[in-house]
Amino acid sequence: MSHTILLVQPGVRPETRTYSDYDSVNDCMEGVCRIYEEHLKRINPNTPTITYDISQLFDFLDQLADISCLVYQKSTNTYAPYNKEWIKEKIYVLLRQAAGSTN
Repeated sequence: MSHTILLVQPGVRPETRTYSDYDSVNDCMEGVCRIYEEHLKRINPNTPTITYDISQLFDFLDQLADISCLVYQKSTNTYAPYNKEWIKEKIYVLLRQAAGSTN
């Protein structure tokens, strides 16, 4: 488990920047999915069940002004930066594992 900080800037204005921290990379990727799910709930308030596929999630991430992660590296006692494409890759692996465990 590596402490992970998620940095998100939804809009072009710097004031839209936020951060969240998580105990692990997987927890962070689940947090990214929750951000998208909350977005879907806001734009579809009368829909009782929200479903989406990974391409829709990735499109949402692409629309953000910026999203990145800082992951703690125990060996150097520093945080390493990772970009949007890395986040997409980690989400893909996480969701693939989740889908595999339900079959």
